[in-house]
Amino acid sequence: MSRSGRRPDEPPRAPDLRLAGFTVALWLAALACLHLSARAGLAVTGAAAGLSAVPAVTRRRSSPRRAGGAPWRWIAVAALLGAACGGAVTTARLSVREAGPLVSLVRAGATVEADVVVRDDARPLRARPGRPPSFLVAVDLTAVRDEEDGRTLRLTARALVLGAAPAWRSVLPGQHATVTGRLLEPRGGDLRAAVLSVRDEPRLRGTSSWPQRAAGRLRAGLQRACAPLPRAPGGLLPGLVDGDTTRLDPALEADFRTSGMTHLTAVSGSNVAIVLGVVLFGVRWVRAGPWVAAAVCAVALAGFVILARPSPSVLRAAAMGAIGLVGLAIGRPRAAVPALAAGAAALLVADPELAADAGFALSVLATGGLLLLAPGWRDALCRRGWPKSAAEALVVPAAAQVACGPVVAGISGSVSIVAIPANLLVVPAIAPATLLGVAAAVLSPVWPGCAEFCAWLAHWPTWWLVLVASSGARLPAGAVPWPAGAVGGLLMGGVTVMVLIAARRRVLRRLFAAVATAALLGTLPVRLLATGWPPPGWIVVTCAVGQGDAVVLPAGDGRAVVVDAGPEPDPVDRCLRRLRIDRVIVFVVSHFHADHVGGVAGVFRGRRVDAVVAPDWPEPPAGHAAVQAEAGRGHAPVVVVRPGWSYAVGGLRLTVVGPVRPLRGTESDPNNNSLVIRAQVGERTVLLPGDAETDEQRQLLSAPGPPALRADVLKVAHHGSADQDPRFLDAVRPAVALVPVGLDNDYGHPNAAVLARLTRGGARVLRTDRDGDVAAVAVGDGVAAAARGDPPAR
Repeated sequence: MSRSGRRPDEPPRAPDLRLAGFTVALWLAALACLHLSARAGLAVTGAAAGLSAVPAVTRRRSSPRRAGGAPWRWIAVAALLGAACGGAVTTARLSVREAGPLVSLVRAGATVEADVVVRDDARPLRARPGRPPSFLVAVDLTAVRDEEDGRTLRLTARALVLGAAPAWRSVLPGQHATVTGRLLEPRGGDLRAAVLSVRDEPRLRGTSSWPQRAAGRLRAGLQRACAPLPRAPGGLLPGLVDGDTTRLDPALEADFRTSGMTHLTAVSGSNVAIVLGVVLFGVRWVRAGPWVAAAVCAVALAGFVILARPSPSVLRAAAMGAIGLVGLAIGRPRAAVPALAAGAAALLVADPELAADAGFALSVLATGGLLLLAPGWRDALCRRGWPKSAAEALVVPAAAQVACGPVVAGISGSVSIVAIPANLLVVPAIAPATLLGVAAAVLSPVWPGCAEFCAWLAHWPTWWLVLVASSGARLPAGAVPWPAGAVGGLLMGGVTVMVLIAARRRVLRRLFAAVATAALLGTLPVRLLATGWPPPGWIVVTCAVGQGDAVVLPAGDGRAVVVDAGPEPDPVDRCLRRLRIDRVIVFVVSHFHADHVGGVAGVFRGRRVDAVVAPDWPEPPAGHAAVQAEAGRGHAPVVVVRPGWSYAVGGLRLTVVGPVRPLRGTESDPNNNSLVIRAQVGERTVLLPGDAETDEQRQLLSAPGPPALRADVLKVAHHGSADQDPRFLDAVRPAVALVPVGLDNDYGHPNAAVLARLTRGGARVLRTDRDGDVAAVAVGDGVAAAARGDPPAR
């Protein structure tokens, strides 16, 4: 007999799922009540509690034989009791969120002085040129004093601080502070009672706990040890070890998400599994018993919590890891699933807000996949002659990926085809990178030199993770579009369940394999060989970057001239990736407004930029400084150009035609001093007027005059605003007009009269808010328009 009470030749028993219905119902009830009022939540709780008594009453009226043969009754009772429990605990928290005095202050937008306890690390928001950095900080409100009447409310309610002071970056979780700010209404769907907009620095009171201080010291030491490393592995290693992604390149983070490896960059149950897996391997190597193994893993788990910082997300991940320790200690695999259900239920009762937390869902599903799917898959491979270690290496990432697939699909709006092979390829690198990174963090306070050496050793396996993620993200068929949101998640969940059921029957398994293979062979070559973008013969692409400009002109295979960068780095980076541009010959700045240069870092991501061309009008100063700083980091010289400047490369010729002379005192001097570029692409011409308004357009009509403005393609100035001179549009007389504009923007762009005039003049008008990336294409002796058809968010 084995420790589990089962003979070696006895087939494994089905997992014990009796608590699963209770936990799932509790989860769904808590999630529903988060979007309801306290009164509605109370009604849900009462209805579930009342219905839970119906099966018991029905059982008394039925015969004992019939009652004993109806196990579904108790499944229903467990589910209804779970719903009642979830509704009750969530409604109790909602009553705090809806406390009358606090709600009145929030609705009035009152300015208050508040005592808060910081719950988690400050999360920096992306700063735009001309705007100071800001931070989101989760806090607990303990007291609120109205500055008008001096009233003080004593309470315990969750809130979110929107802070503008850099001091928030160094505030530790558990720290008590006093802040002054304006109360704003929360978005709903969670337990936060208010948002507090704070401009001044927090006034700290006392110190945080010793685990938080120890965590801060170790995390800072690891960042110092990683500072000399190359940017990509140096930014990833702290995220792999303790979830600190402050230096992680956003483009690399997007690659990990696309490749299905995002669990390696944030603290989750996967991090705990990695750490405990390495420790467990060492303990088993010395043949320690299950209780000794559990004790050693418990110590390692406590150390991980301190290193990664005992914040709610880390404690949640640690709880999922502790469930595995329970199963290890008692030696009963069937008890692991009830332990998972009980642990998840306990966490939801303690914090109902976790019901809406995608990270919590991923942790529970990943752990469930490892407990329910991985053992059977591993045993099936072993029966076919696989070594146990190789089988486990294969099924662990596969089971976690399959279990988490519905949530990932709902969040990302895509299904990664490369996720499982990518995770398999990185398995050998995860353990050494994690162990060496942990060693660097632990040694950093006492032996900084050795910590830097450990970090240097760790960056080699970390580099392999970077290479796999970047390569997987760049595969043309690496991700398949999928409906986003709850609908997409439920749809993927249904598909996953059907596939798992089909896999249990040989006939259905073979049928499914044949259908899947046929679909893959039928669609993959099309996606690989005919991706559809960019269209053949393209001469200009206007990227869908929201309310801003980013224009790309071809300059040879994988090379381009880029004019402006939009407001954010990610959209322009994605656009250039879609065009397969890895070298920017010239980056042209039309002017320094944030909607044209805010995304400059996205142009430089992973690309060589040979030079930057800018106008002789360095305003606004913040935008000018941002371009200068990024050019310095990319070792690209900045050249100020004036009318008459020209440049030719690879069949493309650029000529600056405006502004003829500086314009001052206009409605917007930066707009009216935009560089106006005339591009010759083969036999076709493209006019790029930046945000030139009527003042500059009239200047151009006077000199160099209408003949110099004539073009086949016009990038419509200033997002198609009404500030256009009709004579300017008539002089250009384009066959294709491309309008870069943001979806549902607040400026009324583009102007309907401007679009109508272009259309009457014979132009085909395309807009990025409706059509996504738009292009002009050389066709015969003329030009045509093409759209990618994937418009961006607002």
